[in-house]
Amino acid sequence: MTAPIFVDTNILVYARDAGEPLKQALAFVVLSFLWNTQLGRISYQVLNEYYVTVTRKFKPGMDRQSAQHDIDDLLAWAPVAQTGKTLHMAWDIESRCQLSWWDSLIVAAALEAGCETIYSEDLQHGMKIDSLRVLNPLRDDFHLPNLTH
Repeated sequence: MTAPIFVDTNILVYARDAGEPLKQALAFVVLSFLWNTQLGRISYQVLNEYYVTVTRKFKPGMDRQSAQHDIDDLLAWAPVAQTGKTLHMAWDIESRCQLSWWDSLIVAAALEAGCETIYSEDLQHGMKIDSLRVLNPLRDDFHLPNLTH
């Protein structure tokens, strides 16, 4: 069985960002793959960040109802809730890996979700954090996994 793939907020946001047409197209392909394979995972932090970004930081912002519909759909990805365990893991990751607090929480959630891969533009491509590998799906050299074997 293939492990689930955690998706950072930025990939979800790019799928809705008409101001970045190339990144939007790449993000759409990645998200379509994750929907079709049912491998996508996120956290409630990612959902919250997505909502704020698309409704308040986009110019013009996405309407709230459309953003809420996206989030309702993404609930199918079994979002990781933040717990005391998540906080403790994030503190450890923040200290060991010198990541920002918010990125440490994302990584901790990905590990809690049993993911071996996180798709993110913000974290360093190829970085390994415990059993988690960071991949930037917006790079020219990125390829979706082949699940036929």
